[in-house]
Amino acid sequence: MSKMRIPIFLLVFLLLSCQFSKKNSNELNIAKAYYNVLNNSDFSIISNWFGDSLTTIEGKYTNTYSQEDYIEFLKWDAVFDPSYSILSMEEQDGLVTAKISKIDKRIAFLHEEPFITYQTLKIDNGKVISVETQYVDFKETIWTKNRTELLDWIDKTHPELNGFIYDQTEAGAKKFLKAIELYTNKM
Repeated sequence: MSKMRIPIFLLVFLLLSCQFSKKNSNELNIAKAYYNVLNNSDFSIISNWFGDSLTTIEGKYTNTYSQEDYIEFLKWDAVFDPSYSILSMEEQDGLVTAKISKIDKRIAFLHEEPFITYQTLKIDNGKVISVETQYVDFKETIWTKNRTELLDWIDKTHPELNGFIYDQTEAGAKKFLKAIELYTNKM
């Protein structure tokens, strides 16, 4: 009887390992799909990975979005033609941690190089429910200088565009992009 315990134990262990591996793989695939949607601005498949709501955490700022609200945010982001690259990704204890590089026209102008972030995605029942972002080497001095110069110049030369900096709608992003183009072409 004791000889049978070892093979049964090994069989159970292998089955559990396969299930654990399959779960991890699924969570990593969901995270990859999330970044693929962001990279391609493909809002049509948002329900494949988005639950009832999504909470984003960046430093002291926490936002909770409905699907509709998040699609509006993604439309804002899409105007700047974002490019997301997964530098590394791993799953541990139900959380996916990814090192991400993001560049777009807004970031290139304000930050002068890609954002590098660590993002922790919490996935529940096959859906991303929260994303916590930590910036790696955020160039706050450069960001603030470029933002201030842009806003001051727009205020003096194109006041009709004022307010774009706080307008996270598609229309606000178009004004933001127009402001950047006007500013960079002034020289």
